[in-house]
Amino acid sequence: MTRSLPLLLTMVAVPALAQRTLPAPLPPIDPAVEDMRDAALKDDVAYDIVEGLTTEVGPRLAGTEAEARARTWAVAKLKALGFKNVRAEPYQMPVWVRGAETAEIVSPFPQKLYLTALGNSGATPAEGLTAPVAVFKDFNALLAAPDSAVKDRIVYVGNAMEPTQDGSGYGANGAARFVGPALAARKGAAAMVIRSIGTDHHRIPHAGLTNFPDGVTPIPAAALSVPDAEQIERMADRGKPITLHLTLTPRQIGTRESGNIIAEVPGTDPKAGIVLIGGHLDSWDLGTGAIDDASGVAITAAAAKRLLDSGKRPRRTIRVVWWGSEEVGGFGGRDYAARHGKERHVVAAESDFGADRVWRFETNLPESAKAVGDRLQVALSPLGITRGTGTAGDGSDIGPIVALGVAGVDLNQSGLRYFDTHHTPDDTLDRIDPEQLRQNVAAWTAMLGVVANAPEDIGPVTPRK
Repeated sequence: MTRSLPLLLTMVAVPALAQRTLPAPLPPIDPAVEDMRDAALKDDVAYDIVEGLTTEVGPRLAGTEAEARARTWAVAKLKALGFKNVRAEPYQMPVWVRGAETAEIVSPFPQKLYLTALGNSGATPAEGLTAPVAVFKDFNALLAAPDSAVKDRIVYVGNAMEPTQDGSGYGANGAARFVGPALAARKGAAAMVIRSIGTDHHRIPHAGLTNFPDGVTPIPAAALSVPDAEQIERMADRGKPITLHLTLTPRQIGTRESGNIIAEVPGTDPKAGIVLIGGHLDSWDLGTGAIDDASGVAITAAAAKRLLDSGKRPRRTIRVVWWGSEEVGGFGGRDYAARHGKERHVVAAESDFGADRVWRFETNLPESAKAVGDRLQVALSPLGITRGTGTAGDGSDIGPIVALGVAGVDLNQSGLRYFDTHHTPDDTLDRIDPEQLRQNVAAWTAMLGVVANAPEDIGPVTPRK
């Protein structure tokens, strides 16, 4: 028997709708927050910071003279922007620098390859190293390989990183770089080259850090451009042995100075705690560090300046930190936590994922401050930002302070373009989309307007595992 559509709606759809629980109404947005957010969509401060840092300083490898110039530049810039209590907090750290970087296939099809040493890489002899190549499709294949398949060879490890909005491909494929060289060293490899951890097909390699635990002697380790990595894989598919000549001459130069730069928007209630925000000042040395992370320091400072210039001091102090030496091991975040961990921080957030639009926010707030998250949802929704269900507190610079029980707010940027240029010579100013940069500033302005003035007590949370 066939029933009419109106009757079906009466029998099925209406009762089903009636049984649903409607969500609780969300609180209205503070008009002052709304005004600051919307004004930030015309912001020029963030782009000015990115342009100035990448033009007047350029690449800023941690612990080098260039990073020292960046700290001097940063102090002058933050003072000029009107921030209070601007200062540098120096610390010492071990410094690695790159040297010569060349590679060529000796056989079966001689040709030059493009690559760059990974941070903390060991060195070949000055004249280079020639050895057969052991080809592994991915990190798991290397993990499963017997030592005999690796010993005295140059190990190649591939990956299949694809662009994702949340950047999850980085974690899924990054082990080849993060711990792959150390594993290869334990298995007796002479050296290691990986397919760059990136989503582009440009013939430029992606740099990045690798780590060798105590007791593991560093071996030469480098990232190949994606086309050159695919070239090795095609040769391996032909079933002929591959021999590679590799020259890498990086070196550890001892302990040098790095440091964090701190600036503040003073609050009216010292007991209400500190809202900690920022990005990292250092960069890899191949590009000028525009998306990683001049944009992050720019976005957070520009948003804080919106509150600084509003004519009304926030309840909580907003502390802007431009951390040093993030790329080479997160020394700045650890130093900050060691110096300031006993101060009352209530929220921590960092921007370190480029400058494309924020599409999602997540929180890690105590139950007593649940309403803060609800107000954030109202304030951020007009910017096209949805509320996620994950636990906030991401970021290597805020990680040590979050580990002490400080609440977190994450403003997640789109990662669809980020790993095309991440850690490459193409990380330059032209990769910054000014309109998307402004949307970031608006999102951070809204977040600060809500969090820094929230009447609730934002107490400690269970630290992330």
